[in-house]
Amino acid sequence: MSLTRRQVTVAAIAAVPVAFSATGTAQAREQRTLYIAGDSTAAQKYADAAPETGWGMALPFFLHKDRRVANHAVNGRSSKSFVDEGRLDVILGAIRPGDFLLIQFAHNDEKTSDPARYTEPWTTYQDYLRLYIDGARARGARPVLATSVERRKFDASGNAVPTHGDYPAAMRALATEESVALLDIQALSLALWQKLGVEETKRYFNWTATEQDNTHFNPPGAIAVARLVAGELLRHRVLAPRDVCRLDAEIPESWITWPSPATV
Repeated sequence: MSLTRRQVTVAAIAAVPVAFSATGTAQAREQRTLYIAGDSTAAQKYADAAPETGWGMALPFFLHKDRRVANHAVNGRSSKSFVDEGRLDVILGAIRPGDFLLIQFAHNDEKTSDPARYTEPWTTYQDYLRLYIDGARARGARPVLATSVERRKFDASGNAVPTHGDYPAAMRALATEESVALLDIQALSLALWQKLGVEETKRYFNWTATEQDNTHFNPPGAIAVARLVAGELLRHRVLAPRDVCRLDAEIPESWITWPSPATV
C-alpha cells in the first residue's frame, strides 16, 4: 500500500536528522546526512517501548555533529514492505548528493507466511535491495549495505548460532556485484555474542521482568551494535577518521532517551 500525504509528512518529521543545526542554509547543505532504512533492530523507540532501543538511536554518539543521522527504520518492515508502503520514497525525496543511505533488512524478509513482507534471498530480496541502491545513486548519494544484526541464540554447547539463513550471503554477493560497501554486522555481532556468552548477552537484549526478547536491544546492546556499525563505516572508508568519535570510549546508558510516542 502507499502512504497517505499526512503519513508521509509525519514520517519525514519523525526522522528529522539528529544533531540538526539551523545555522543557515549554506552551512546545512555542507553537512552530510546518513539515512537509515531498516527494521525494528535499528528503529527509533519511544517512551512506551522503553527500555527497548534500536541501534540507530545510539549511532549519533559515534559520529561528529556534522555527520547527521536520519533514522527511518521502522518496526516490522522488510525490504519489500518498506518500499510498498512508500517509505523508501520518503527517503529518496529528502536525500541529497553526498549523503549516505544505510540499508539493513532481513529479519522480516524471512517471514515466509507473510506475503506482504517475505522475499526470497537470491531473487526478490536482492531485487528490492537494488531499488535502494539505484535510488540513492540516482540522487548522488552513496548506498551502504549492512547485513542484519544477529539474534541471541545459542546451541546446547553454548555456541552462538546464526539465524538469518541465506540472507547475509545474498547481501554480500549483491554488494560485490554492485560495488557497494558492505558492513558485515551479522558476522561481527555473532562473534560478539559468542565472546560474551549465554548469560552475559542477556544484558544486551531487551530482557525485562516480563519479557525475554532475544531480537531487540536495551541501551547497552544498542550502543554495542552502533559501535560495530560506526567502526565498519570507518574501516570501509565510507566515513573518514574525522567523521567518527568515541569508538573506544564508554558511552553512558543515560545518553539514550525515549521521546513521547510519535503521532501517526
